Amino acid sequence: MVQHLGLAAGNAEKIRVLAADSTRMSGQLLAESLAQDRQFDASWAEPKSSSILESVAQKKPHVLLLSSTLEGAPAVGFDVTRRVRAAHPETRTVLLVDTPNASTVVEAFRAGAQGIFSRNESAKTLARCICCVHQGQVWANSEELRHVLDALRASQPMKMFDAHAEALLSKREQEVVRCVAEGLSNREIASRLKLTEHTVKNYLFRIFDKLGVSSRVEVVLYVFRMRKDPVDPPEIDSPQGRDPRPTLVKSPAKSTGRMAPTPVDSIRDVARRSRLQGD
Repeated sequence: MVQHLGLAAGNAEKIRVLAADSTRMSGQLLAESLAQDRQFDASWAEPKSSSILESVAQKKPHVLLLSSTLEGAPAVGFDVTRRVRAAHPETRTVLLVDTPNASTVVEAFRAGAQGIFSRNESAKTLARCICCVHQGQVWANSEELRHVLDALRASQPMKMFDAHAEALLSKREQEVVRCVAEGLSNREIASRLKLTEHTVKNYLFRIFDKLGVSSRVEVVLYVFRMRKDPVDPPEIDSPQGRDPRPTLVKSPAKSTGRMAPTPVDSIRDVARRSRLQGD
């Protein structure tokens, strides 16, 4: 039986999720829909930059579901993502979009998002997305990954050596980068390298500064550029078989595109029905 990737009920604390959609009603409906899943502690915020930042500071969510469009402007969500990442790096952001076109996908990850999610996908897929992002992975399908890689190829080459031709990263920093590329969370990196989480965060800040990047996604892309041969992505069970959504850890050898349509309602439909039933 296929189950959500996440915390078992009663085995650990629930995943705190804050929903901030483009309208107050849609954000509230989304939170109510997620609250029906026992692994989530879901709440919602007013669709205004100041309200969202205040809610993040007060509720300290593990995952923020944030509309890319806020206050009638398509770029406000990206700015809020940057501000959340700067002030609350422990909160991981998933941007909700209508159409994940190339410019939207690239800007989302540049802003520091840990995932991008189309509103037309199912509530079950959203739950899996939240759990993966909470575990420190990155949520993007193969097409979205191609957008990011195309943007990387079109950009300036990433610095790998300093003016004296010395490697920018120390041996320990390279070990941290490899762990990030495997999709490990800060806690898992600390356990593997026998460090504290605080030390891991300090390493990441230094790595970001040395490489001239601003997010874990760009660190993974650094690894992509260093590698010559792509390898198969990790498999995740799903009702359709292999889940085509990689975690940006390994480059997909064969791309099947976005997950095939299923008879599962979209998150819009589930949230709307939840509201009508008064759950």
